[in-house]
Amino acid sequence: MKAFYGDLRVGVLGGGQLGRMLIQEAINYNVSIRVLDPDPDAPCKNLCDKFVKGSLTDYETVYNFGKQADLLTIEIEKVNVDALQKLEEEGVLIYPQPRVIRLIQDKGLQKEFFKQHGFPTAPFQLVSSREALKNVALNYPFVQKLRKDGYDGRGVFKLRSSEDIPQAFDASCIIEEWIDFEKEIAVIVARNENGEIKAFPCVEMEFNPDANLVEFLISPSTLPLNIQTNAEHLAIEIATALKITGLLAVEMFLTKDGRILVNELAPRPHNSGHQTIEGNYVSQFEQHLRAIFNLPLGDIRPVTNAVMINLLGEKGFEGPAVYEGLEEILRLDGIYVHLYGKKFTKPYRKMGHVTIIDDVREKAIEKARLVQETVKVKA
Repeated sequence: MKAFYGDLRVGVLGGGQLGRMLIQEAINYNVSIRVLDPDPDAPCKNLCDKFVKGSLTDYETVYNFGKQADLLTIEIEKVNVDALQKLEEEGVLIYPQPRVIRLIQDKGLQKEFFKQHGFPTAPFQLVSSREALKNVALNYPFVQKLRKDGYDGRGVFKLRSSEDIPQAFDASCIIEEWIDFEKEIAVIVARNENGEIKAFPCVEMEFNPDANLVEFLISPSTLPLNIQTNAEHLAIEIATALKITGLLAVEMFLTKDGRILVNELAPRPHNSGHQTIEGNYVSQFEQHLRAIFNLPLGDIRPVTNAVMINLLGEKGFEGPAVYEGLEEILRLDGIYVHLYGKKFTKPYRKMGHVTIIDDVREKAIEKARLVQETVKVKA
């Protein structure tokens, strides 16, 4: 392989905030990044060496972009995998591999993968239409998820009774048993081409109930050690079974009786790992680069307590973004603001995040709650 720090042409499919933070880390390695994204004002546009405006799902666009790269990676799964498969056959390195992206794009295939390998997950059923919901084996309430294209809380619908069927999705989907869980947790694991594998410590998440988006994340977890260890081992087993090269985010439910159930996978840097930039010896973005360049993986240990707050667009506001309260929170110690370069806000759009670190966990949480109350993204 060409030297990662100089002559290797690296392409990223997707120019959002994940790509932006990946580029910020790639600069430290002197890596040249080119980006494909349909948004002419994508967050990556002014940071990458070359920006190409184009569809991520169009075969020719993705293929032609990929032909100009030695190595391709993604920051979003919704890409044309057929084009990636062809590029891989022609010698372009693609991490994560197209076969992994294809499986994870389809929540039905994900669930079947869990079942085949004995990974614990909620009971589920594949359903092809809204009409089919009238004759399913699961008891109410249950959750309907679109098999494809659902992300950031979209494509999910809870059915409490048969009266909800008219509002359900009329498409191929999975339905799964409603889990009355104790907590949502996540583990991000990295694997390089040599098979070296490391899992970041388990983190605890809180979700915005309206947007179904991660809003508050605490690292490291204070759950019993056996639960953390089991979650980390499970994530490693899944990454090993996939033989993925790159990062894999594994979202899980911790049930009230102490079981761990796998919810979903993401084959890329993930919202549940943003705190690693300040909170761990190696960030998820540097780890992803190390993995796809087949370098030794970095030290995943936490440096200190870290809490991450997502900055979401306020409900009722749409237009040029205005960030209220930044000056006030920046008077505090241990506050790190990351704005994503999105010019326009809309309700629940991810506009940035703030990481709060402190040697005392309770102080980090207290300051994070203040940040949550103080910073508002309006128009």
